[in-house]
Amino acid sequence: MERGFKVTSFLSTFVNKVDRKGRVSVPAPFRAALSEASYQGVIAYPSLADSAIDAFGRAMLEDLNQRRLDKTMADGEFEQALLGTDNMIDTIMAMAHELPFDGEGRILLPTLLAEAAGITDRAAFVGRGTRFQIWAPETFEKHQLDAVTSLRTRLRENGNGT
Repeated sequence: MERGFKVTSFLSTFVNKVDRKGRVSVPAPFRAALSEASYQGVIAYPSLADSAIDAFGRAMLEDLNQRRLDKTMADGEFEQALLGTDNMIDTIMAMAHELPFDGEGRILLPTLLAEAAGITDRAAFVGRGTRFQIWAPETFEKHQLDAVTSLRTRLRENGNGT
């Protein structure tokens, strides 16, 4: 089944100031990637894998839900379709927040999300392809340094590094 879902790509890292009310400007390239979406904002939830916030456009959420329903129905799993027994997706849906853009391209970070990621006065927006993450900049810097070091070590061990 073909859908009208357009894959959105989020690239690069941007650090923006968080104001006293918890508002932060979403980077212009990220907003541009979502500019054609019917919902002007993002869906965000505390990351299950990192000390960060995971975020993506509403179209991604709708596509994931439709794919889950299509597969469930095709497999004849009507009970699952009615009761929603996919724990990971159900857990994420329960934790998710809709964060609409204001007139200046900002979102309001709910306290729960900001605290989960350790975000106070600055937020690092990190592109992850079809999604992005929002980190406390210092936490992300350490995470990124550790990831690069690990990748370089693995490449050297496999004979692919310099």
